[in-house]
Amino acid sequence: MVFPQGAVNTIEIRMTAAAWTSVRQDMRSLVGFDFGMGAGGGGGFPARDPIYVPVDVTFQGKVWKAVGFRLKGNSSLRDAWSRGRYKLPFRLNLDRFEDSLPAVRNQRLWGFKELSFSPGFKDNSLLREKIAADILRMFGVHAARTAFYRVFIDFGTGLRYCGVYTAVEVVDDTMLPDQLGEKSGNIYKPTSRLETFVASQFEKKNNLAAADFGDVQAFLAALHSPLRTTDPQRWRTGLEATFDVIHFLRWLAANTAMVNWDSYGVMAHNYYLYHHSRRHLVWIPWDHNEALRGNPGSSGGGGPRGPGTGLSLSMDEVRNDWPLIRYVMDDPVYRQTYLDHLKAFVRDTFTEANLDPLIESYHALIAPWVVGPEGERADATFLTSPSAFLASVAELKAHVRGRRALVATFVP
Repeated sequence: MVFPQGAVNTIEIRMTAAAWTSVRQDMRSLVGFDFGMGAGGGGGFPARDPIYVPVDVTFQGKVWKAVGFRLKGNSSLRDAWSRGRYKLPFRLNLDRFEDSLPAVRNQRLWGFKELSFSPGFKDNSLLREKIAADILRMFGVHAARTAFYRVFIDFGTGLRYCGVYTAVEVVDDTMLPDQLGEKSGNIYKPTSRLETFVASQFEKKNNLAAADFGDVQAFLAALHSPLRTTDPQRWRTGLEATFDVIHFLRWLAANTAMVNWDSYGVMAHNYYLYHHSRRHLVWIPWDHNEALRGNPGSSGGGGPRGPGTGLSLSMDEVRNDWPLIRYVMDDPVYRQTYLDHLKAFVRDTFTEANLDPLIESYHALIAPWVVGPEGERADATFLTSPSAFLASVAELKAHVRGRRALVATFVP
């Protein structure tokens, strides 16, 4: 019901004018200007998460009261806020206010405590967040479930259509027990290149009373052990005793083949680490609106990559300041595993037969709510034009074909 794959859900969110005023005041303190008053999308990233305010949520004919609503994101939030676009990225927390309102204690939306809503920033197809996550799960990589939603928000003056969003399952809510069978182990959302341990770079999502970071400290110690160069076999054994390396290599192959620059190797964010009872720390990717675009090639030529450019297939441009990639790619055993995953990915998952129907069906599913009389409005959209949305199907298909051909030449 919450994550249908063949339907577009509708959700209505109602906040009071006073709540919207609180959001605006908080954002002014974070970015320095009011809604719609930025200079062409300028302003820095928020230094902390925005505040929660209570809202009423209507979904499938049922109303949930006093649900926590907050804005989220970095570039997408900065751009929407500065330009006065009502297609704001946000998150819902069903029992956020349970301490002051016992009536909403343990409130859930059909089993979900939290939901994240991505507005399709910089994506004229509005499909990338969904399709990239689908592709990863098809290839055996743990990734959050997603679904399309028409979102209506009342900012205190009546319901406003805010466009088509992708709802994303929150990792530390339902995803872990669903895909990994548990969620009692430590859950981290790092902002780290994994060069060294800095506690502030490993945000804990649970087990907060026990300030124990022993698992990530052991992982980093194993990763940076001098055995890497003196006794590679012992180094691999030690690393695998703290971290699911093979699953990481599977993600690395898929992420690099389809291209997603906004991830580890270019940016020190958009991943979780979960301490599984048997598999040790498990890599879980997050945020895929920048995936499935660009063609960084098979070799990086030794130069560093920056924002907007994905990693090359060889990743020879990756330096030691991204040690998890550099060290596993320097190890012949792990490099071969990566190459094997690349080949399997384009052979079994990243194929025209799998993805063409997916792209076409999702596009047709959301099209009536994106363009046309019931489509997105000018003040609540990231589309550059309706024609860009219509052309996106061909562009995504061409991207799949181009990347498949490149991988085929790199790993014959």
